[in-house]
Amino acid sequence: MIQNIMTCKLNVDEELTIKKNTLRGGDGKRIAIVTGIHGDELEGQYITYKLVKTITANMSKLKGTVDIYPAINPLGMESASRAVPMTGMDMNKVFPGSDAGAFAENIAKYLIEDIRGADICVDIHSSNIFIREIPQVRIRSDQSDELVNYAKMLNTDMIWVHESGAVGDGSLAESLIAENIPTLVVEMGVGQRIDLEYCEQLLHGIFNLMNKVGIWADEEHGISHPMISTDGEVHVIHSSGSGIFIPCVEHNNWIAKGSVLGEIITPITGTVEQEIIAPVDGVIFSLREYPIVYEGSVIARMLSLEK
Repeated sequence: MIQNIMTCKLNVDEELTIKKNTLRGGDGKRIAIVTGIHGDELEGQYITYKLVKTITANMSKLKGTVDIYPAINPLGMESASRAVPMTGMDMNKVFPGSDAGAFAENIAKYLIEDIRGADICVDIHSSNIFIREIPQVRIRSDQSDELVNYAKMLNTDMIWVHESGAVGDGSLAESLIAENIPTLVVEMGVGQRIDLEYCEQLLHGIFNLMNKVGIWADEEHGISHPMISTDGEVHVIHSSGSGIFIPCVEHNNWIAKGSVLGEIITPITGTVEQEIIAPVDGVIFSLREYPIVYEGSVIARMLSLEK
């Protein structure tokens, strides 16, 4: 059942409406699937499409309630903008929202009110246009005890337990956790693109999670066991100069210490300004996608683990 969770007036006699689709198959638990908080993050659009399509074709397997919120920042999606147009606000910094202030804060308030009472929430994000991320769940270190077990069910490649802006003050996850709703923040892919392989991977994970908590009755098989950052150490690799980054390695591969990850070149001089060297043995879980770099730009993140 498609419902409006809030409507507000815009300029030139237009209205902004935020919708959800509720799929109910029994008296079991309730999960909320949220995406589209940042307008340039699109993987969640395909995932919610496949969720609705699969569940509606197999309603006998649904034992609880699935609330799907596919587009929390529709204006941002229409304009390929990460922030909310006209206000420049990052929606993931305005929760729990309020009746006063900009309409982004109004959306945040009504979204929290609508999700309230859910048993679990999955908040789906993509990366920005600069960095490609492997499918991962991000969890704040002070919330890891409760959330890691849920995160392991989501079929991602990694669980990153750290202090991230994605789960910091003003985020949807932080506000829902304050409401005692376990919330898993998923990050994957790259901004303004849809990686179908990553989407299918997470989709299987969501159905696996729903099966494990009693919402879905069709167990998923072949679910991966993710790396967990608390088992190793995260190393962030920065550029020391400006130029064009040309990678020499593939994303999500094991890399030996001392290997060349890529080069920063200068087209006008035909020279290599910097070789990017792996500082440790480990797995690259974030890799530069947008090739223009400046001093201090993030090139890669590696998780060092024993092979």
